Amino acid sequence: MKNLIILGAGTAGTIMANKLNGILNKNEWLITIIDQSREHYYQPGFLFIPFEIYRKKDVIQPAKKFFPAGIKSVNSPVKLIEADENRILLENDSVLSYDFLIIATGAKIAPEQTEGMKDSLWYKQIFDFYTIDGAVKLAEFFKNWEGGRMVINIAEMPIKCPVAPLEFAFLADWYFTKKRIRDKVEIHFVTPLSGAFTRPIASKAFGNMLEKKNIKLTTDFSIGRVDNDEKKIISWDEQEIPFDVLVSIPTNMGDDVIGRSGLGDELNFVPTDKHTLRSEKHNNIFVLGDATNLPSSKAGSVAHFQSEILTENLVAAIDNRPMEAKFDGHANCYIESGFGKGFLIDFNYDTEPLPGKFPLPYIGPFSLLGETKMNHYGKMLFRWIYWNILLKGYKIPIIDSHMSMAGKKAMELQISNQV
Repeated sequence: MKNLIILGAGTAGTIMANKLNGILNKNEWLITIIDQSREHYYQPGFLFIPFEIYRKKDVIQPAKKFFPAGIKSVNSPVKLIEADENRILLENDSVLSYDFLIIATGAKIAPEQTEGMKDSLWYKQIFDFYTIDGAVKLAEFFKNWEGGRMVINIAEMPIKCPVAPLEFAFLADWYFTKKRIRDKVEIHFVTPLSGAFTRPIASKAFGNMLEKKNIKLTTDFSIGRVDNDEKKIISWDEQEIPFDVLVSIPTNMGDDVIGRSGLGDELNFVPTDKHTLRSEKHNNIFVLGDATNLPSSKAGSVAHFQSEILTENLVAAIDNRPMEAKFDGHANCYIESGFGKGFLIDFNYDTEPLPGKFPLPYIGPFSLLGETKMNHYGKMLFRWIYWNILLKGYKIPIIDSHMSMAGKKAMELQISNQV
């Protein structure tokens, strides 16, 4: 019996368990999935908790509910990945050997990487919304907050779901308007990027939306430390921005076990071939989702698209065939903009988000880089799709793992190529 181990039972790992369970011969292969958590979190839903759209119970289900029958699940922290020995050392010192390993350990926030971030104001006037605890604490804070200066700060890139900070700003504008205190809340979006987003055309569109909503934008701000006494963030070049409440998107890092095992870069992300999704150092290790160091977005849709490529390439590697499937960096993200509307972007390594219709040319029903009610409905429907289709490894109809130019405006494509 040969062993395939999937390390991590989040979005990427669970999808792969379901896909491979239906492909690999059960008489020849044992699939084992390892994770220390017994719960599965719908992480895109964390964004909605501070604004009383979702509650904690809406984003949590038992992890085992989504594992296919016939695979082995191990609930344990991992002490070490001994890649040269093809084995995993668990916290209790038991050892699991593998023929192939899929690393899907994800990413996590690391507020301790910024001086003063986790000091006296942490979870009092400094919050994150990238964890369930942070989102719940922020919801409690907002219920009784009467206004002031709210600073939303991205510490550094890359981060999970790079559109989420913008969504937070847009939803905050809606939420405080609904509470009738918007005139008492100053919203300040502070980013290390040179614009509101990573790609020029989308950055302009979202920058215009921030301006429309009277949200101040400060770019090229690299946070160096947080002064808890004076309540201000200070950049490495000594710019200072005061706050009454700081909503931080801290440094994102890969899992600690990646660093302990010597498999990651300085942020514990695994160096990965951007097309085949195979580890750059070990031929029998594949990586997907937020655990990679790829220049694609760290988002659930990306993990889903990657899973289709990885499945083909892993089977080819098992059969000693050339790996012909190529991941193109495809990402597809809905962006809530508040007041029952939203945006949608679709892009990859080489092509930035463009205006148009999705997924059907001329018909849609979703609009690319346009703010519509239909895009909002798509965002809210995604939670059902996540639990019932995406996690189970099913292919989403019409939407291909490779980005299509169908429905996108050629004129804007020419502009994007000149930027």
